[in-house]
Amino acid sequence: MMNFLASRFARVLARVVLTFVFWSAALAKLIGFNEGVAEMAHFGLNPPAVFNVAVIVVLLVGSALVIFDVFAWLGAGILIVFTALTIPIAHNFWTMSGPVRLAEFHVVMEHISLIGGLMVVACMSAMQRRVR
Repeated sequence: MMNFLASRFARVLARVVLTFVFWSAALAKLIGFNEGVAEMAHFGLNPPAVFNVAVIVVLLVGSALVIFDVFAWLGAGILIVFTALTIPIAHNFWTMSGPVRLAEFHVVMEHISLIGGLMVVACMSAMQRRVR
């Protein structure tokens, strides 16, 4: 097991899986562009088409930097800022009530954990670069 965890394959797989939520969302917004635009409009982001394109670019570029471990710290930072910004824009549970409030609260907790995972990737990438 230790050999697998130390392998390049495991490190790449971990980065692909960690960023799955981002690059898969970008692909969904690209394939279903009109739905992505509608989502941006729903959250009051104007002009929605421009925001949809910006989100696609941010998610794909951030994910690629992390996955390919090229400026992984920058890619992780981009995705961290994006994830943090989604909390007040799309998951503002403190303005809600009932079961929706609880569901959005859990989404925010997941977002915070995801931010922690991205921080770990940035730290690991920096440590690995020092070793080389």
